[in-house]
Amino acid sequence: MFPSGLQAWNAWADAVRSSYGWTGNGQGSAAPSGTAANGRTADAAAGAPFFANPWFDLARAYQEYWIDAAQRTVLFWDVMRQRADNALEHHEHGKPPLLRFAYETVVDGRTLPRPVNYAMLRILPPAGVTTDAKLRPYVVIDPRAGHGPGIGGFKEDSEIGDALHAGHPVYFVTFSPEPMPGQVLSDIVRAEELFLKKVHELHPHSEKPVVIGNCQGGWATAILAAAAPAECGPVLLAGAPLSYWAGREGENPMRYNGGMCGGSWLALMLADLGNGKFDGAYLCENFENLNPANSYWTKYYTLYSKIDTEAPRFLEFERWWNGFFFMNKDEFETIVDDLFIGNKLAKGELTSRDGSLRIDMRNIKSPIVIFCSWGDNITPPQQALNWILDLYANVGEIQANEQTIVYNVHQNIGHLGIFVSGAIAKKEYVEIFENLEVIELLPPGLYELQIVPRDRDAAGSEFVSGAYETIFHERTLDDIRAFDDGRADEQPFEVVERVSQINGALYERYLAPAIRAFSTEASAQMLRASQPSRQLRVMWSDRRNPFMAPVSGWAEQVRRNRRPVSADNPFLANERRFSELMVQQLDAYRDLRDRWTELTFNSIYAQPWLRAAVGLPPADPAAAERPRAPRLSPERGKLHELRVQRLLERAGSGTPLDAFARGMLYVRGDSAPLGERQYHAMLKTARETSAVEFTSTKAFRKALREQYLLLKLDRERAIAMLPALLPDAEQHRPVVEGLRRLCEVLGIDDPGVRDRIARVERSLEVVRA
Repeated sequence: MFPSGLQAWNAWADAVRSSYGWTGNGQGSAAPSGTAANGRTADAAAGAPFFANPWFDLARAYQEYWIDAAQRTVLFWDVMRQRADNALEHHEHGKPPLLRFAYETVVDGRTLPRPVNYAMLRILPPAGVTTDAKLRPYVVIDPRAGHGPGIGGFKEDSEIGDALHAGHPVYFVTFSPEPMPGQVLSDIVRAEELFLKKVHELHPHSEKPVVIGNCQGGWATAILAAAAPAECGPVLLAGAPLSYWAGREGENPMRYNGGMCGGSWLALMLADLGNGKFDGAYLCENFENLNPANSYWTKYYTLYSKIDTEAPRFLEFERWWNGFFFMNKDEFETIVDDLFIGNKLAKGELTSRDGSLRIDMRNIKSPIVIFCSWGDNITPPQQALNWILDLYANVGEIQANEQTIVYNVHQNIGHLGIFVSGAIAKKEYVEIFENLEVIELLPPGLYELQIVPRDRDAAGSEFVSGAYETIFHERTLDDIRAFDDGRADEQPFEVVERVSQINGALYERYLAPAIRAFSTEASAQMLRASQPSRQLRVMWSDRRNPFMAPVSGWAEQVRRNRRPVSADNPFLANERRFSELMVQQLDAYRDLRDRWTELTFNSIYAQPWLRAAVGLPPADPAAAERPRAPRLSPERGKLHELRVQRLLERAGSGTPLDAFARGMLYVRGDSAPLGERQYHAMLKTARETSAVEFTSTKAFRKALREQYLLLKLDRERAIAMLPALLPDAEQHRPVVEGLRRLCEVLGIDDPGVRDRIARVERSLEVVRA
């Protein structure tokens, strides 16, 4: 009886172990097939005592798992303690910017005639890195969206790190936790304009600075570049929402928040309860609620499950995430009413409250580079790009306005990953920074920047540095429209704007006076201290919570006696399955909540009666697809026509360098994409062709840009006038030979290219040898 019963017991234990895919001996190693964990054969183990059979291995695995789980629990709470202590320490030091790099203050906005809580810092290069004051400076503007500054450079691999390692001077626009009394958004714009002028003073011999705007710092950068176009070089908008109504149905629920709150009145009330200041912790809470599975489970379980290695990364990020900053009520009212709800930046209607500043993004003359991602649920591609559809009816209008817009859409990186991911810093930012010269020579129009793996076997691959190659493709507005599922779903937001104005006026007239009468700084401090996002972080500090006092000692003992469980432990597999179930349940809750929000929003604001009640005409799906901004002024159109006429008149004048640039662009063809490989090959060929009198890279880029545009306007005339740019007949053959050499370098050899070279030969009367 006993042997047969033991065999049945063992068979059941083996089935349990097999169901988990667990074949280990409890010490992290696996037993060979047909062999028991102790080295005996399975048949021998079947008749062995209880402690030598597979069931005993399960009991031992159970013991090992709970020892490991208990140790991980202690270490987890020690990390929570450290996070809370870091948050308190950061607060006590005034919440300075969390940059990995040393810095010094260049301009303190608090000393300006209209003081603001902004400052410009000079980033000091780390040891072993040298910057050149003559190279183009970079200015990074971080988001002021609840958190503090530092996301653009709190890692070595970051926007700041990439620019420094390329030898460029780098400046950082920071801000302090408390706004200055009376500070408004237009004051900040003027202060940032002064910052850029100071950069020009410090680098008088360099080109205009690259200005980078991250997330909410992106719309601030766009406003700055539109208000002070003469001060800005290329503008990079990373994960920056500019068209706040845009998105796809069923995918982008955050845009409905304003309507679900009845407009901006609730934000205004929170600012009044805060004694005139809005607490950024509320904004951070909104971000966290967007993805509850990650915010409330995954990031903590990842820390718990990888507690031996994950703590430094977790604490580094949480040090930035825990810092909550404030805004004046007037500032936040402008942001909510004019941007989030009013969408006035995209419509070209944004003005300062005193009327002294009018913002139209069509005033930006430097190239605009947009980096966004399909994986970004805060700034989806539609919100990053649809402002182009709001301002322009077609690419011809972009060209008439002499604006160059370049965009790159990542496939999966999340919102925060756009700024903090080392992989993004090493690929996308490096490629964008390295190809700014190419971007600046592109003629006005719309382009998609594509980053592809470098083909080392391709002709001209030696002109590409690194593992990737960047290519620019001409695009139309239909390519931007294809990112969306139509724009008719944006028309209910027009109703939200009107409802917000009505509710805001009612609040200010009837409720705000009472709230302001009873709000004091003491009550505001009490409200801030009790804010859940803040409390959940500081409550685990051993400086605030006496129950956390022994945790650090326990953690030290655990580290000295750490006994991690084997990776194939069946109870660890159970833990992971439970985590997956938690994620699924939280995701299901999120999807249900978001779907309910969208349905509720549309059931209210898409109603014709409400649209009529707030004084709007009936919804028109066709009108939703047309630009919302006022058309370009006739004067601007006439100015463009005059410039085109003057450029065509210059088709017969110029230098040999202009002639060679025109020939190169003509030979490669209109439809061929331009990228770094082609650009550097043309640069090298121009230098090696003695007849073109190469003077400088800057002059070469200027020639390429002008000749690129001239070929677009009148290609036949441009080629027919080539001899006028080469008065010396002895220059003709070297130019043609240079064009052939360029084609050989790039591996271009098709009938179209040969025909175009022949056309140049006929124009220059060069007889083929």
